[in-house]
Amino acid sequence: MTKIDKVLYTGKTHTIGGRDGFARSDNGQLEVKLSPPGTPQAGTNPEQLFAAGWSACFIGAMGLAAGKRKLRLPAGTAVDAEVDLGTADGGYFLQARLTINLPGLEPELARAIVDEAHQTCPYSKATRGNIAVELKIA
Repeated sequence: MTKIDKVLYTGKTHTIGGRDGFARSDNGQLEVKLSPPGTPQAGTNPEQLFAAGWSACFIGAMGLAAGKRKLRLPAGTAVDAEVDLGTADGGYFLQARLTINLPGLEPELARAIVDEAHQTCPYSKATRGNIAVELKIA
């Protein structure tokens, strides 16, 4: 396990009620009603929040990879993240698919940027070897 030498930022939230609760960030910028996945209840769920965080982080990692090549990410760069909650062997597990859109980039360059981003994105590092992850370039 890698130990952080220098903390750059700490995200802080306070959550009550679990999947039927409410979460708020310490700075008040995030206030979200939580609901179980697949229910008609108002609110979002942890899988959606994880997908949003991972896709945002992944775009940042692709920006760094593009910058190393003296490029900027094209307008319209997007990541569609899907995070599945499922069961196996009597327990709960996650798996994920990231569909990346890098409009106008040659396929080989797009693949190189995506592969590098997957090596450097902290969310990708956290999930590596722990859940099934599929990366698709649209």
